[in-house]
Amino acid sequence: MRAAAVRYGTAGSLVLTALVAVPAGSASGAPPSPVPETHGVAVAAQRAEAAGIRWGTCAKAEGLPPSVRCGTVSVPLDYARPDGKRIALTVSRTKATKKTAGKGADKAKGKAVERQGSLVFNPGGPGASGTYFPMVGVMPEWKRIAAAYDLVGYAPRGVGRSAPLSCQSPKDFHQAPSQSPTYPDRSYKKERIAQAKAYARGCAERNPGLRHYTTLNNARDLDVLRAALGERKLTFMGASYGTYFGAVYATLFPSHVRRMVFDSAVDPDPSQIWYGNNLEQSLAFERRWADFRAWVAKHDKTYHLGKTPDEVLHSYEKVRAELAHKPAGGKVGPGQLRSAFLQAGYYDDYWPSRASALSAYLKGDPKPLIEQASPEPRAAAEDENGNAVYTAVECNDAPWPTDFRTWDRDNSRLARLAPFETWDNAWMNLPCAYWKAPRQQPVDVGTAEGALPPTLILAAERDAATPYEGAQELNRRLAGSALVTERAAGTHGIGAGPNECVNRHLDAYLLEGRLPARRAAACAPRKEPRPSSEVRAAALPRER
Repeated sequence: MRAAAVRYGTAGSLVLTALVAVPAGSASGAPPSPVPETHGVAVAAQRAEAAGIRWGTCAKAEGLPPSVRCGTVSVPLDYARPDGKRIALTVSRTKATKKTAGKGADKAKGKAVERQGSLVFNPGGPGASGTYFPMVGVMPEWKRIAAAYDLVGYAPRGVGRSAPLSCQSPKDFHQAPSQSPTYPDRSYKKERIAQAKAYARGCAERNPGLRHYTTLNNARDLDVLRAALGERKLTFMGASYGTYFGAVYATLFPSHVRRMVFDSAVDPDPSQIWYGNNLEQSLAFERRWADFRAWVAKHDKTYHLGKTPDEVLHSYEKVRAELAHKPAGGKVGPGQLRSAFLQAGYYDDYWPSRASALSAYLKGDPKPLIEQASPEPRAAAEDENGNAVYTAVECNDAPWPTDFRTWDRDNSRLARLAPFETWDNAWMNLPCAYWKAPRQQPVDVGTAEGALPPTLILAAERDAATPYEGAQELNRRLAGSALVTERAAGTHGIGAGPNECVNRHLDAYLLEGRLPARRAAACAPRKEPRPSSEVRAAALPRER
């Protein structure tokens, strides 16, 4: 369920709004003690500012071109003990090009832009690495920003080579094929409970410092990174989960903020972190799944999967039933099928390829589906690591229900409305019911008027991974923030994408500090994907 690397990554079915206001059976968590950690951040930041970052060739494991330089930043594992164990975060950078950025780059048309410092990016997760980010500077949508800013990416604690977490053997992580029933029976639930308990136990046994992998510490690490970069104030862009710990950073360190962009915002309401947000996410994915099926039905002449969304669903369920009986290529069962189509819920440019694969399968050719849905063995270690970080952060961040009867009640009820994603999402998060590390109380995100510089929030109205209501809630909580909405669109992560209206607001803010009038703007949706002509040509010789 992770997003593609050059997109805004999600290391799982990210955030989720409660059907119950307070989860019954939740473990109680004590609020973090702010004084020792605040001192620890100040100490670590002073040390990082003095040390700076020694930039050099990136390690081969990063897979980055020579134009990108890498280094490390040392942070305390536990900010209450800044002189204790330290971990190194991997950081990547390209320097600002300082070239003329084109029309509107600054107030003097055609004048070479001035460097504005470092723009630090986080793609979300929890569990996604942003070390690839400096490479986006060559893309047309980023060139003006890359002219003014050093583009800085990094791997948060636990991710990649930044003190990586692991909860099980990577070879056991991608178990395929899998069944993943839409309406699980009692026997299947018992099986998944046992797996969740084993996974939580593995996380605790393999990672002695597990309790320190939290959103609070991600925000603290960000301030140390700011100091190591030599920046008095931070310019930051976070997507998906990156918006949440960016908002926590803004709450903890408002005087350290220069500019912040929140793209596809998590609902920061403490009562929603994280159990409630995951339920809400499952409901939103059902809406997006319906959007995809409506698009496929509109292009029935290409895909022959049905002229109505219900007929398309029937085609999907037919494939699902066949895979339950005989997995495609021995690798693709119902679980892999759903995961592949969940990606279409994140990004609508997956729609043509997914519809093509479904169509080809029903016409007797399973190869496209096998190619798109099979687990990639070479990605097993990265995927297992991302899932471990996702689980650790979300389980540590907040209380979760500890009685499976609560999970069973809420997800059974939700599955009647939103069957597509509900139970898969529940299974992904269920280790949090059996978590051994102490739970925290979520930060009450919010800033007073004038305490924080103006910030920019970007959101697609039909985003499933981070439902639009989260952007509205963040907008209410961060005084002086502005909200730019892409209407009737659902792609997750909209900044520097194909929507020129969104990009104008992003450029105006990052390059000039200018927000839309009245602190709100609406952009027309991007164009819908075009059906693939290659699919049509391949499908014509066969009959349904």
